[in-house]
Amino acid sequence: MPDMSKYAVVRIGGKQYKVEEGKEILVDKLVDPKKFEVETLLLVDGGKIKVGKPVLKDIKITLKVLKDMEKGDKVEIYKFKAKSRYKRHTGFRPQYTRLLVEKIG
Repeated sequence: MPDMSKYAVVRIGGKQYKVEEGKEILVDKLVDPKKFEVETLLLVDGGKIKVGKPVLKDIKITLKVLKDMEKGDKVEIYKFKAKSRYKRHTGFRPQYTRLLVEKIG
């Protein structure tokens, strides 16, 4: 039995994300959250598949910004060299923008 879900693969800020209607996604922090570009690369609607070469111009994805800036989990970086007394520990928390996918199509 084929999967009857509707989803799309979009490119936002140079990275690709799989989006579905009504779901939230975390993307890298947008420079201008009021104006950003969404390119649709693939659309799956039930059994129908549309693949862009490289993008689909006629498909519009409606996204709403829920949170402009949200911090992710801490990423810790350890550097170590054996027998030379070299140790470094740094870390950071990546910044994201939370988007809601309102409509595909």
